[in-house]
Amino acid sequence: MKTIEDLEVAGRRVLLRADLNVPLDLTDPDNPRITDDGRIRASLPTIRKLADRGARVIIMAHLGRPKGADYAERAAGGPSLQPVAARLGELLGRPVAFASDVVGEDASRVVAGLADSDVALLENVRFEPAETSKDDAVRGEFATQLALFGEYYVGDGFGAVHRKHASVYDVPQRLPHAAGDLVRAEVEVLGRLTSAPERPYVVVLGGAKPSDKLAVIANLLDRADRVILGGGMSYTFLAAQGYEVGHSLLEADKIPEVTEIMAEAGRRGVELVLPVDLVAATHFAPDADHEIVSAKDFPADREGLDIGPATCELFAEKIADARTVFWNGPMGVFEFPAFAVGTRAVAEAIIAVDGFTVVGGGDSAAAVRSFGLPEDAFGHISTGGGASLEYLEGRTLPGLVALEADDPSSTDAPA
Repeated sequence: MKTIEDLEVAGRRVLLRADLNVPLDLTDPDNPRITDDGRIRASLPTIRKLADRGARVIIMAHLGRPKGADYAERAAGGPSLQPVAARLGELLGRPVAFASDVVGEDASRVVAGLADSDVALLENVRFEPAETSKDDAVRGEFATQLALFGEYYVGDGFGAVHRKHASVYDVPQRLPHAAGDLVRAEVEVLGRLTSAPERPYVVVLGGAKPSDKLAVIANLLDRADRVILGGGMSYTFLAAQGYEVGHSLLEADKIPEVTEIMAEAGRRGVELVLPVDLVAATHFAPDADHEIVSAKDFPADREGLDIGPATCELFAEKIADARTVFWNGPMGVFEFPAFAVGTRAVAEAIIAVDGFTVVGGGDSAAAVRSFGLPEDAFGHISTGGGASLEYLEGRTLPGLVALEADDPSSTDAPA
């Protein structure tokens, strides 16, 4: 992949695909509040580098998964990137022009008004149904419209590179392109995890559903020495062992697949570590009554919302000797303080590791920041939860394929 240094960006319009998909508190719909600006801050180095080199930076990004048949319906339902533009300007220390549409009149006006080193943000690219269309022609037509705004393309939204979307996959086919610093860093880190990780290599997986991570686990059986499973996904593994899990998250249809993965781990000598005790709550709520129970004696009328203290100790012990750790997914409902103990315990155990540690983005990264833990205590905090998992699964990521491809014909390149 080419790098930003390979592009002569001074005085040029650079279309930058960033990942600014931050969580919003929409309690007051008229005043949405960003609850975690980690992805915005992670995008700053590439934006600053381009602007400092005299580029006219036009940022494309998505926010959430807006619904609707057309632009008007999706825009009416939100969420808008306007609060992101405001926060980005605060962090950059310079104004960020915001276009109230993606390829419409306002976007054209904003782009035309940019001077060297200016930064602009287009409205939520997913307001345009063509962005996510599975029809190559529809997506391509929209990509052509976007490409008219730029002379170069820089892909730096690692959290979206696993999507075959217009702004990720099709636009770089129409412009000379390069990978941003964030994407390059992510690929380098994940390459270390998949090529020759220093051992013992411990993978810690949590989150809601095993179906999101079964393929990853299967692929990691070739590489990891130990796989620790917590969070909502662990209840399907416990159920596969014949344990009661009450009203906890369960994908009963995945039990046969989970059973086979556990058997395969045994055949390959990979240690699978499951919770030995759990926090059983009466219902899903921050103030729900709860108790610590053995994993073998879970009440049929309760719901598991966190791992218990014995599991916290067990997981910390299984992490302690690692030389490489990859963690993706919380151990419980960390957004509720009463059920955040397990996730914090895992994060602190990983911090204590004398080796290379990677937090796999998404909720795990949000948890680290919500606990106020030092981000530089980890080797790397990824911005791409789903993209990181698909990379480790061994899947082809369309956004990386597009960045690795040769530039379009020189007749399309800027004069």
